[in-house]
Amino acid sequence: MVCSLTTDDSGDDDEATTPADKNELHHTLKNLSLKLDDLSTCNDLIAKHGAALQRSLTELDGLKIPSESGEKLKVVNERATLFRITSNAMINACRDFLELAEIHSRKWQRALQYEQEQRVHLEETIEQLAKQHNSLERAFRSAPGRPANPSKSFIEGSLLTPKGEDSEEDEDTEYFDAMEDSTSFITVITEAKEDRKTEGSTGTSSVDWSSADNVLDGASLVPKGSSKVKRRVRIPNKPNYSLNLWSIMKNCIGRELSRIPMPVNFNEPLSMLQRLTEDLEYHHLLDKAVHCTSSVEQMCLVAAFSVSSYSTTVHRIAKPFNPMLGETFELDRLDDMGLRSLCEQVSHHPPSAAHYVFSKHGWSLWQEITISSKFRGKYISIMPLGAIHLEFQASGNHYVWRKSTSTVHNIIVGKLWIDQSGDIEIVNHKTNDRCQLKFLPYSYFSKEAARKVTGVVSDSQGKAHYVLSGSWDEQMECSKVVHSSPSSPSSDGKQKTVYQTLSAKLLWKKYPLPENAENMYYFSELALTLNEHEEGVAPTDSRLRPDQRLMEKGCWDEANTEKQRLEEKQRLSLGAGGWRPAGPAAAAARRKRRRRMPTRHCGLRRGWTR
Repeated sequence: MVCSLTTDDSGDDDEATTPADKNELHHTLKNLSLKLDDLSTCNDLIAKHGAALQRSLTELDGLKIPSESGEKLKVVNERATLFRITSNAMINACRDFLELAEIHSRKWQRALQYEQEQRVHLEETIEQLAKQHNSLERAFRSAPGRPANPSKSFIEGSLLTPKGEDSEEDEDTEYFDAMEDSTSFITVITEAKEDRKTEGSTGTSSVDWSSADNVLDGASLVPKGSSKVKRRVRIPNKPNYSLNLWSIMKNCIGRELSRIPMPVNFNEPLSMLQRLTEDLEYHHLLDKAVHCTSSVEQMCLVAAFSVSSYSTTVHRIAKPFNPMLGETFELDRLDDMGLRSLCEQVSHHPPSAAHYVFSKHGWSLWQEITISSKFRGKYISIMPLGAIHLEFQASGNHYVWRKSTSTVHNIIVGKLWIDQSGDIEIVNHKTNDRCQLKFLPYSYFSKEAARKVTGVVSDSQGKAHYVLSGSWDEQMECSKVVHSSPSSPSSDGKQKTVYQTLSAKLLWKKYPLPENAENMYYFSELALTLNEHEEGVAPTDSRLRPDQRLMEKGCWDEANTEKQRLEEKQRLSLGAGGWRPAGPAAAAARRKRRRRMPTRHCGLRRGWTR
């Protein structure tokens, strides 16, 4: 999917506004205001003179005059009365018109002013992009050891989106220089025999590394469970329909994406509830963590699980369907995955979902998540709000963390690509162990590998036990810390901690994508089964959503029509009195929020039928 400025966007509404056009617009508004003032003055004069005329006729009628003149005066008085009635009607109509004109003229003026500001902002954004593009090309040509033809890399959408020299947008602060992107610690791998001696003499760790090997080493290589039900391994190929994303998004800068009506051309045939459930693909990490005897070992696997949820996003630039209010998704895979998951959409604006997962292996996970997304002109920021809770029944360890920020780049020009950035802190509320994870944002000038993730697992005293490293789209490793010491201050005065560690152990490695995944929305093996039709699901289940099903079959025009019908049905239902979430996941979220909600059920509670 490539978003670009093409001639398809050309039209009268898209032409640049020249200074002459702006002056003419202000001149027209000024003339309209003057005419409204004149009309108001005429309205007052007609009312004043009409009342005076009526008084004069009444006085004249009281005078003693001949009978012949009295008849003529009576006719004049009747005609004056008719004129007064007609004049009063016109005066009332003029008064109404004046009130409406004054109200709407202010609205039109604000709307026109807003459109002008948006157009100016877009022009500045495109100009800034051109400057950044030229700056990157110059830097690319001058950089040693770079390919000789940089323009091809730019056109094909290589991940080149550094911070511009003249950028004025606050949101661009997500791009850092190489020094700022670098990790805050240094690791040095030492020989295992030497480390055990050091460990024994200094007492730096209470974890038996030999026993940890049994749990942590090869944690991601757990074979997938066998299911009694044969699951599908492919869906219809994605049709090649072209549609310009910029033509839709250019008028939506700064707006909440959930409020922007989007055609299914930019969607994938899964709802947001199913995408949340897809985070459980590497559930075996938590199954493995159940058997950990050390809380810091368990923290390593929990951290790897939190990172693994982003592995499916590297190619998944399409937008999932916004769930309807009251929509649900239940995944009952106790037979092969050993878990059962239930999601429910509990709020429409802002869009919020409640999610609960039970595993027969001895852990449970729940979250109440709100997706906040903003279009910033050059990129889209997706900020998940809400905490994720994970509890192991045997040990009572209760972990809490929040998701990082996702950013979709190259909205205007180039190939879309997604990045994860920010810090995640995982806290064990029973032992107060902590894991600090850092998702390094991509920078063209950084020496770090793309999509890199680093972290440190420490106990309640702040002593580091494990160092984590890897990438959110490939794998994560952990290295046991046997000694730590501060390094010498760098030229900028910053001091990093040096960790001496044993050799790294693999925690998690991404599964390869299925064959032909590029034509199936880059779905993973689990994602291919999420929208598979199943008997006995709730009438509000995402699998039964007709627009999503039509899109999966490749009937995008019909899917767009059905999507509009469902959205209109939801608007009418909400306007009729609202809805109250009724599922167990929503009930837990409702108790937490203590939020008053309407009690009338939404029409979706009866299912997706008309």
